[in-house]
Amino acid sequence: MVFEKIREIIAEQTGKDVDEITLETNVKEDLDADSLDLFQIINDIEDEFDVSVEDPESIVTVQDAVNFVESHKN
Repeated sequence: MVFEKIREIIAEQTGKDVDEITLETNVKEDLDADSLDLFQIINDIEDEFDVSVEDPESIVTVQDAVNFVESHKN
């Protein structure tokens, strides 16, 4: 499922436990991710799901990332 994979990507990049990451999690505020972390998370999501995120600023919560992937994957 998309959520589980995105959660793994975010946990790996931020060093947080996957159980801390929910759909409502704000990547920047709740996980203390900096711009480099966000860049890497977006890159990993693009590679994993073969999508292209044109506006990385639109990805604020984990739900935003899941919604984006589900609406843009082939």
